[in-house]
Amino acid sequence: MKKSLLILIVSLFFANIKAQNIPMTFHNGSFTSIPLIIPGVMNPNLSPKSNSGLSLDVGQVVYFFPNGKKGKQEILFTVSSSWKRDTILQIDEIIKVRKKALKIK
Repeated sequence: MKKSLLILIVSLFFANIKAQNIPMTFHNGSFTSIPLIIPGVMNPNLSPKSNSGLSLDVGQVVYFFPNGKKGKQEILFTVSSSWKRDTILQIDEIIKVRKKALKIK
């Protein structure tokens, strides 16, 4: 009985860590729309000079299109447990950095 209770407590603890949800804001400081893909959540199209508030689970992957909407999607970032609540992510700037890393103009 004690062993079963201990297993249940440990399971609930790790399930809670896995399901951690982090509220954040996506900011598009550019003059163009930014299409993104967030599997299982939504596929937002960030309007120019706008903010979009959302909450994502730790481990959630966000994709972007480095060569336009019709091109291949690439990983923009993966939500980390080290991120602080209510962080404002400068999506247009993150895309610039990712494009450099991918060697895309």
